[in-house]
Amino acid sequence: MALFGKKKTTSCCCGDCCETEKQEVCGARVKVLGGGCAKCLQLEANAKAALEQLGMDTAIEHVTDFAEIAAFGVITTPGLVVDGKVVAYGKVLKVEEIIKILQEEKE
Repeated sequence: MALFGKKKTTSCCCGDCCETEKQEVCGARVKVLGGGCAKCLQLEANAKAALEQLGMDTAIEHVTDFAEIAAFGVITTPGLVVDGKVVAYGKVLKVEEIIKILQEEKE
C-alpha cells in the first residue's frame, strides 16, 4: 500500500506562515541563564564579544525565568547554553574561554 509516508513534509507548527519563528530558531543557538544580575549581564556581553570575534550570529537569548533555568538543571547562575547543552554555570567565563567552547561545539 502506498498510503503511508506518501506525503511527508517538514514545516513549522504554523504551516510555514511565519518567518519570525524560523529566524528565532536559527538565532537561538546561545542562551545565557540568569535573573539579570551583573554577572549574568557580563556573561552575555562576553558571549556576544566571542561570537563577534568568530564571525558568528550574535543573537543571544537571555533566559530569566527560574523554572526554565531549573529545567536545564542549573542551580547556580549565570549559565551558558550552546545548542541546547549546558556548557558552563556558576561563573562568568572570559571571552577566550567562550571562544574555545564555541569552537569545540562547532566540530
